[in-house]
Order: sequence, then C-alpha cells, then structure tokens
Amino acid sequence: MSTKPLKRIHLAAHFPGVNNTTVWSDPAAGSHIDFDSFRHFAQTAERAKFDFLFLAEGLRLREQGGRIYDLDVVGRPDTFTVLAALAAVTDRLGLTGTINSTFNEPYEVARQFASLDHLSEGRAAWNVVTSWDAFTGENFRRGGFLPREDRYTRAQEFLATATELFDSWDGGEILADAASGAFLRDGRAGSFSHWGQHFDIEGRFNVPRSPQGRPVIFQAGDSDEGREFAASSADAIFGRYATLDEGRAFYADVKGRLAAYGRTHDQLKILPAATFVLGDTDAEAHETAHEVRRLQVSGQTAIKYLEHVWNRDLSGYDPDGPLPDIDPLVGENTVALGRASVRQFRDPLETARQWRALADAKNLSIRELVIATTAAQTFVGSAGTVAESINALVQADAADGFILVPHITPGGLDVFADTVVPLLQERGVFRTEYEGTTLRDHLGLAVPGAAPARRAEAS
Repeated sequence: MSTKPLKRIHLAAHFPGVNNTTVWSDPAAGSHIDFDSFRHFAQTAERAKFDFLFLAEGLRLREQGGRIYDLDVVGRPDTFTVLAALAAVTDRLGLTGTINSTFNEPYEVARQFASLDHLSEGRAAWNVVTSWDAFTGENFRRGGFLPREDRYTRAQEFLATATELFDSWDGGEILADAASGAFLRDGRAGSFSHWGQHFDIEGRFNVPRSPQGRPVIFQAGDSDEGREFAASSADAIFGRYATLDEGRAFYADVKGRLAAYGRTHDQLKILPAATFVLGDTDAEAHETAHEVRRLQVSGQTAIKYLEHVWNRDLSGYDPDGPLPDIDPLVGENTVALGRASVRQFRDPLETARQWRALADAKNLSIRELVIATTAAQTFVGSAGTVAESINALVQADAADGFILVPHITPGGLDVFADTVVPLLQERGVFRTEYEGTTLRDHLGLAVPGAAPARRAEAS
C-alpha cells in the first residue's frame, strides 16, 4: 500500500501596516513607516527561511463619510521604494508587492518590477489587484472607479501587456564585445507594440530580461473572476477561509481550473492569509486571542463596519449598546461606494435579520456582534498546536502554505520564527536552508522563456 509523500510547506510573511489585523495601540508595536520596522520584519522572515515577504499597497487611507478610520491612522510608503531598500538588506527572501492594475500603466509597472528583479537578483513578485473603490479613484486623473464588470478585463490586458514587455527581451541580446564595439546582438531588443481595448502602446522596453524572466505573479481574490484570472495567469493565489472543508473546496476548485489553460497543479500555489496567536499553552493563547480581537475592533471601527450593512450614518449609536432598531437602506448609493466590505452584503435586510437574531440570542452589543461576525485568528494555541494545524491543512490539500499576518509590527513574527518553524523543520515539512537563490526556486516554479514569436524574431 503506497502512502502519499509529505508536501513541503510554503510560508511567507505579510507586513500588515495599519489595518484591521494590526493592534497599533499595543506597547510592543512599532512604526509602520520607519525603514527599521521593514528591515526587522524582513530579516526575521529570512532568518526563518520563509519564501517571501508580502507588502500590500494602500493608495488612499480608509475613510467613510470623509473621515479616516481609527484603524488606518497612517499611510503606506511606496511599495517599490520599500522593496528595493529591503533587497539591499536581505539575500534570499522573496519580495512581493501589491500593485494596482486599475490606476497604473503597464510600461511603468513592468519597468519597476524588472528593475526590482535585477536589484534583488531574482526575488521579485507582483500581486496583481484591481480596484473599483470610488474613494481611491478620486486620487487619480480620470477620477471615479471602474465598474465591476470592467476591472478584470483591464487587469487581464494589463498583465498580458506587461508580459509582452518582459518578453521583449529574450536574455541573449547583450553581447558587450569590446573588441568589435558591439553591445547588442539584436538591435531590436525591447521593441513592442500592443493595441487593445485598454492600452495602445508601442516603443522600446529599456530594461533587459531579469533573472527570473518575469516576476512571480500573485492574484488576490476569492470571486469567480479572481479564481479564473489566477488559473489563467498567476503563479500563486491568496485566499481566506476558516475551515478545513472550505479550504479543500477552494483548493480543488482553483486547481481544477488549470487544465483548461494547459497548466498543471504544481504551476499554481494556493497560499491563504493566516493570522495567529501563540501562548505557552492553548488556554493562554485563546485568552490572548480574545483580548487581541477586542483591540482590533474598537467602538468606532464597529460602528463604521455596521454602516456598511445599514447604509446609514450610525455615529449616534453606542457601540456598547444594542443594534439599531431601524432597517438598512437598500439601494445603489452606498455609504462607501465600491468597498468590498459593502459588496459582500448582497442582501442587507437579511443580514440585519440574522445579526439581530444572533445579538438577541447571545445578548451582544454592536461591538461584540462585529467581533463575533468578523474573522477570528486562523491559528491559536501553543507552538506545537499551531505547527500541527498548519501541517494538517497543507497535507490535506487545503493549502500549499500560508502567508502569516502578525497583529504586532514589526516584532510579531519573531515568536513564530523561534517556536513554530523549528517544529515544522523537525517534521521534515519545511526547509532548514534555502535551496536556491530566486523566489521561483523557493516556490518550485520554472523560469518562463521569452514568447516564441519574440525568440523567432531575435534569431
């Protein structure tokens, strides 16, 4: 009787910035903008032999009704600037940045990622995201936002166009022959021409082919459009789910879409985001986790979250009091146009009914209800319990690994690196040393070749 070989676990670290996972008020929390915070976080991840660091992008502070959330009190430095700086203080850790396909241009983004891949010697990755947030769109020249039906078509063409730019060099053009004075073997290196629905560009791409050929491509999104986009074009997809069954269903669904694009299961990694709380015992960890959730959901945050369902100004309500006795306003004009947290409540009246029933049954205040109905920590327990939980989910094909999101920045990853990682290494499911130099090496991904047509031209 054959036994299934143990899968190797992929681990990454997400520098969360100030958002709904971070407890910025904790005395142990540090700056979310000083470079030393990024350096500490990245070097901890590299010491633990993680695959990569993930840096989210924030093009505008979270706001509602013209006021900034208390959980978003500071901005995010530019992604490329931070990752380029981290390339100089790390040697093997992958460097992944979220860059928006809705409010940027392919030439600029391709040039920045190709440059980062050169600077890091092959450790760059791009998390391709879309946005139809009206409050973000106001920062940009055309204003407004893309309708839902258009944002993925733009993203697909954006990535395809960027890929054409990456592949406009095949890697063999630079001759640099001092004797003959010839620098380029092919004088047409970098030439491109793209005419499409969203982009009409042509010219010369001025960054030679980088060590990975192209950056590793990530996709974040649980929607059907997001899953299909990942299956067609991404090397890894983020996800978020709470149970083994949900994870296995997501895993099977996304991996099952690959064959339609001529791809195999090992060509797309599934890496859900995961929070964690560790303690000397499981009981201690659960007690700490309860307190962390209260710190993550302040009274103001709870009211703002509730407004996404009620579609009303609820600032006059006490977050420690009962739910509003009025019904949500239903309509297209929402209090936070385009926000994902608004879109997820497709039937506000039914959501309000369910929440009232839950609050009545458990005597919950507004704040307590929001804590109960929003995501809890993924892994809670002693180091042994968390290591076993992570390994069990990966071996059961609920994930290929996890992107860990600590609630304390920048030191929140340290305890995981020092206690959980050694246990995974002892089980033989996580590396003890890096076995390659590039992010593609860490993830077990092949280096893509230049497009066949481009190679033919070059020859």
